[in-house]
Amino acid sequence: LLVSKDLGKHLLEVEDLLQKHGLLEADISAQTERVQALNAAALKFSELEGYQPCDPQIICNRVNHVQTCLEELEELAAKRRKELEDSRQLWTFFQEMEEAEAWIREKEKILAAKTCGRDLSSVVTLTTKHKTMLGELGNRRALLHQTMKKGEKILAKKTFSSVGVQEKMREVCLRWKKLEEVTGLHQQRLEDALNFFQFSAETDDLVAWLQDTYRIVSSDDFGHDDYSTQALLRKHRAVVEEVEKHRASVLSLRKQLALLAPDHRQGVDVQIRVVEVEQLYGEVAEVAVLRTQWLQDALAVYRMFSEVHACEVWVDEKEQWLEKMEVPEELDEVEVVQHRFESLDQEMNSVMGRILDVNQVVQQLVDGGHPSSDEVRSCQDHLNSRWNRVVELVESKKGQLSSVLKIQNFLLEC
Repeated sequence: LLVSKDLGKHLLEVEDLLQKHGLLEADISAQTERVQALNAAALKFSELEGYQPCDPQIICNRVNHVQTCLEELEELAAKRRKELEDSRQLWTFFQEMEEAEAWIREKEKILAAKTCGRDLSSVVTLTTKHKTMLGELGNRRALLHQTMKKGEKILAKKTFSSVGVQEKMREVCLRWKKLEEVTGLHQQRLEDALNFFQFSAETDDLVAWLQDTYRIVSSDDFGHDDYSTQALLRKHRAVVEEVEKHRASVLSLRKQLALLAPDHRQGVDVQIRVVEVEQLYGEVAEVAVLRTQWLQDALAVYRMFSEVHACEVWVDEKEQWLEKMEVPEELDEVEVVQHRFESLDQEMNSVMGRILDVNQVVQQLVDGGHPSSDEVRSCQDHLNSRWNRVVELVESKKGQLSSVLKIQNFLLEC
């Protein structure tokens, strides 16, 4: 049993042989105690004085022979154990290498079947799974490194043929290297896909924002009075600021596109998409500028109407006063009226300035092609007509006062 050359053909068989060998070693250990006891008893016969049933030398030779056989048996047992343990180490190495190969084949199939996703969500999910696999790859790499060390120790002992061990190590190393290359390529494809879908998602968000903004800046609501138009203009200026902030995002689209993988950036759809975004942004910016002008024009119109109304209120008041006023004949009363006209002259100079401002605003609106030019021009003409009427009345009343003063002065001289 101890000189058997059967060291097992696989790990389970070696384990079985080691288990049987352990039983044999236990049996040898038990027999060793028995042999030692028998030898001790036999040696007593060699030490007897007087009658000796056997030659003491024969007894000593016999005891030494049995002891030597026992020692040889123990040496064979130790040698057999070492050979079996070396065999177990060898087959453990091969089994671990086979497990590594099986794991590599499994991951190769997974990587061969994996896609890079169809949208951002699926790519993120695949990227998370790939990160998990990278963790498994790191753990498996550490185990493979330990198994390789075992193979190197087996080769160093030169107990078994090194051909099979070296071949297995070379084969697994090549497959592992290929797996890492495929894993790296797949990771790069996932990163490329992630960059592309992130770019597409950001572009879609930008397009959605531009479309919403276009609806806002192209609104035909310009307010119904000074207050509402000012509120709209404030909101619009905030929108214009946002449009300007997004200019950098639009301008950076081509740079981002250039950073994508060739398969993604060379696609016709994505290039058309970038051009569409740039065109849409240009339209939004252009319409935003126009709306700013339209709101400012509307505000100018409402302010002009407000100013016209204020002027006409003053004109109405003075027109009624002038029409009802009768030039007095008494000198004292004439002087009072004359002082009133002096104050009126100051008011008229102030109102005249406001009317000139109204005329200037009207001219600017008309020259700018404002859609309400006819209404504005009509309002201007009406105000100017009323103003001229007041001026005529003032001149008329002043003429009457002048005539009365001349008569009074003449009478005083007389």
